[in-house]
Amino acid sequence: MEIKHFRLIQTIVEEGSIASSSKKLFLTQSALSHQLKELEERLNFKIFHRSRNKWKLTEEGIALCELGNKVLKNIDEGFKNIHQIQKGAAGTIRVSTECYAFYQGLPSFIQKMGILYPQINVDLILEATHKPIAKIIANEIDIAIVTSKPINDSLTSIEVFEDEVFAVIHKENQLNELDFIEAKNFENVHLIIHSFPLETVFIHEHFLKPNNITPKKISAIPLTEVALEMINANFGIFCMPKWALKSFKITENLCFKRIDKKGLKRKHFLVIRKCDSNKNYIKNFITNFSEEFRT
Repeated sequence: MEIKHFRLIQTIVEEGSIASSSKKLFLTQSALSHQLKELEERLNFKIFHRSRNKWKLTEEGIALCELGNKVLKNIDEGFKNIHQIQKGAAGTIRVSTECYAFYQGLPSFIQKMGILYPQINVDLILEATHKPIAKIIANEIDIAIVTSKPINDSLTSIEVFEDEVFAVIHKENQLNELDFIEAKNFENVHLIIHSFPLETVFIHEHFLKPNNITPKKISAIPLTEVALEMINANFGIFCMPKWALKSFKITENLCFKRIDKKGLKRKHFLVIRKCDSNKNYIKNFITNFSEEFRT
């Protein structure tokens, strides 16, 4: 049986005759009569007792009608659930990050999201860089990408992946002779960072500052390609995870040197407001972000 047959039986019961049902089902009386006759022949029993004024279900018809009502009810409830899911699957997500490394991968990720989820609009809020937690609390962004969990009862943090920060140096740099770079080795170097203040620079806050080390010179260069050009000319040292440099040309002059014996590793978290945690379009962003950047 098909859904249309259950709808036909239900409508005839409600309207009392096939003539009254034709208007409701937007089909001619002849077409409905043909459908019903074909169905009865297939089932090998009559569904209705026909009379001029009123159609009544046979005993078999009553059982079939009850089955049909259950099927149609389940279908209607299923579509209501789908509608609710679709309702929560659309929205705008304003994103920012404290780490400049993500600006190398976020635009392409946002483009992929637009293809996979055309009902989700993702905006990259550059002006919230370095202060994404304050902005998410102020409701100026919806998702913050950070390297430490904020302590705030209104926020939820989801750990998405861990990476390792390496020192990018010229192969002729004296540091290249070392097995790994210690904090004291940064004392006499020219450190290139993306931007000030230093409190927002991971290598400073999590490695140099705890060891009371300040490089003799620090320069802020927002453009990664320019920073790499400087390193390629053997001017300074630049610290980044390898994945963030995939889209850039890494010449044979450049080397990745491990920082500290165990490596300088960091965890990345997506921070959202707790009140947004059940929104499907937020969940879809988090799931796809984890898959994209975990690899």
